[in-house]
Amino acid sequence: MGLRFIFMLTRNDRTVGDASEQLKTALRLGVRHIGFKDIGLTIDRLKVLNRVIKADGATSYLEVVSLDRQSEIVSAKAAVEIGVDVLLGGTHVDDVLPILAGTGIQYCPFPGRITGHPSVLEGSIEEIVESAQALAVREGVYGLDLLAYRSKEDVPALIKTVCAAVPKPVYVAGSIDAPERIAILKDAGAAGFTIGTAALDGKYPADDKDVARQLGAIIRDVAALNRHLSPLHKKNLASSFGQLKETWSPKIAGQINDMQIKLAKFAGEFAWRFHRSGDELFLVHKGRLLMKFRDRDEIIEQGEFIVVPHGVEHCPVALDDVCEVVLLEPGTSMDAGTAHDLEG
Repeated sequence: MGLRFIFMLTRNDRTVGDASEQLKTALRLGVRHIGFKDIGLTIDRLKVLNRVIKADGATSYLEVVSLDRQSEIVSAKAAVEIGVDVLLGGTHVDDVLPILAGTGIQYCPFPGRITGHPSVLEGSIEEIVESAQALAVREGVYGLDLLAYRSKEDVPALIKTVCAAVPKPVYVAGSIDAPERIAILKDAGAAGFTIGTAALDGKYPADDKDVARQLGAIIRDVAALNRHLSPLHKKNLASSFGQLKETWSPKIAGQINDMQIKLAKFAGEFAWRFHRSGDELFLVHKGRLLMKFRDRDEIIEQGEFIVVPHGVEHCPVALDDVCEVVLLEPGTSMDAGTAHDLEG
């Protein structure tokens, strides 16, 4: 699973008043993980947010802000009432687990000692790791919500040590506002991270400070780290064919899995042949192609294609001066009845 970006509709540990509008922007951009806090909006408004998130096929998160036992119990019950997919944060695990039992909500509490508002992570790396390990073995605890960037410790070392010490997903929160910090999370083995205030306040490096540009930049950087960006660009067929000088000498122009896309110029008549294995597609880009079979002839006009099954003898003939053809065939395809392999 790639590094997961969770967009929090929050600022300073409170759900923002215009969360509905920000949510529309996030969903339009394809953000698939969206959360909010249990402070800032009423339960009814949070229910509406949750319904919209899940109706779009995204995953919803509620992060607990409460630090005292009774408030956290109320928050856990709110998570159940709202119907979120994931509950992040909180420290009173013994009180929360019974509330979430049987609901299907994935629970990721805070490891370490949490104080203040906005929340701060206190303690040494060793103490935080010990807390993380104790939580990770608990049945019903799906993962951990690590407030790494709200710790005074060496943050990269903290994240890497916690991720290495527990067998469950670790999500990182707190002041993640730069691609360098996201890269640290990826390198450390974190499962995901949250960003709220940084994006809403235009702090993330982007072309502009508006939320759409901020989210777009984060999505791009995460995609790059997850190796989800394509290195391939479009190709122009007319230009590509213009570079071909020889006829009957297919050149590889691209590949889809084990299938090669080849370009070839045909002139006159070729020899009879067949493929021992692998079907072959002929798409006429320019000109007219006659495909001879033992039982019939087929004329393929410009913009048409024909599939020749493996084992079927055929003989291609260019009816015009030069016929430009796109070929699609397995990369291991071999000819029988010819002296050479037309792999190009």
